[in-house]
Amino acid sequence: MAEFIKIYKENPNPKEIHKIVKVLQNGGLIIYPTDTVYGLGCDFTNTKALEKIARIKGVKLEKSNFSFICNDLSHLSDYVKQIDTPTYKILKRALPGPYTFILPGSTTLPKVFKKKKTVGIRVPDNSIARTLVETLGNPIISTSIRDDDDVIEYTTDPELIYEKWKDIVDVVIDGGYGDNEASTVIDLTDSEPFVIREGKGSLDIL
Repeated sequence: MAEFIKIYKENPNPKEIHKIVKVLQNGGLIIYPTDTVYGLGCDFTNTKALEKIARIKGVKLEKSNFSFICNDLSHLSDYVKQIDTPTYKILKRALPGPYTFILPGSTTLPKVFKKKKTVGIRVPDNSIARTLVETLGNPIISTSIRDDDDVIEYTTDPELIYEKWKDIVDVVIDGGYGDNEASTVIDLTDSEPFVIREGKGSLDIL
């Protein structure tokens, strides 16, 4: 049975953050708030935990398109190849914010992602998610718990999320009501930015 932990995003309680980080370090799965929909995540260096998430989502791990939550721009640069100036300017304007950027992956990615030429990176405008990553010292995998066919209330209400996921994950964080709109996904691997999905983030940053 998952633990249900209330955290206030204005001032995340360090004690609760450390408790959740311990769960992540031990290969646990968590549901946590972002600046868009609630996410299902784990420590991206833990292969067993990654495999669990892939099974839940019904995908093969090596073919999965999970994005990584980083806590800031400098953290992001640890996992992507050299970023040119125009790309950096876009990232600086957009982050933290409701965007997923597709960027060329670097050689420092964990073994399971080594074959990936590109990675999806997020720096959400949510202090709970960013504090978790900062305390953990690694990105957290992010895949939304949103139902693609339908906008269902349980994806925004932490108590309803807990009811549905309590036997599947180890921790559900109550960080207040979530959003029903996913992030805007932008591919920055080419000379021109390419919008893959228009979501919550405005395109004025391009």
